[in-house]
Amino acid sequence: MKLVVIIGAGAVGKMTVGQELAKITELRLFHNHMGLEMVMEVFGNARHNRGGITNRIRKFVFEEFVETDLYGMIFTYMLAFDVKADIDNLDSLVDIFRSKGAEIYYVELVASQEIRLQRNATENRLFHKPSKRDIEASNNRIIHNEDAKYRLVSDDGEVTFDNYIKINNSDLSPDVVAQMIKEKFSL
Repeated sequence: MKLVVIIGAGAVGKMTVGQELAKITELRLFHNHMGLEMVMEVFGNARHNRGGITNRIRKFVFEEFVETDLYGMIFTYMLAFDVKADIDNLDSLVDIFRSKGAEIYYVELVASQEIRLQRNATENRLFHKPSKRDIEASNNRIIHNEDAKYRLVSDDGEVTFDNYIKINNSDLSPDVVAQMIKEKFSL
């Protein structure tokens, strides 16, 4: 079994690259917003344990998935490198796969804020992520919350995962990036 974790800042293209990678491999995509959007639909804008519920959903999906005979999963996650709880949360999810002997691969996508703001309004993103449909509010979250408050790009040499690649996908189409990932990790 395999787990491909795609990390990066908001609107960098994690889900879209994951969709393309799923098309050319037998990997199944579980993008971060699948659980998040469901919880937001039920709880609305209420902050009542929304993160905790989303994390429990992710954990449940991971635990159930590793008990299947499926080839593997692609998981997307916005990781703040300067927030230990973020790193610990991702590690606990990955450990579910690791405990079953799965091969783990990490892909970090990077692109400028300008490019990410353009991508923030794409039809595919808005279709799969209803919470992003208020473009002005979503752009403000990227600029004033995510980018201003967190370090969403790793420093050179910081990531020490065995199977890791960092890709600047600013000028690359999602299908090209997916092919790069497939070839790099022989998926």
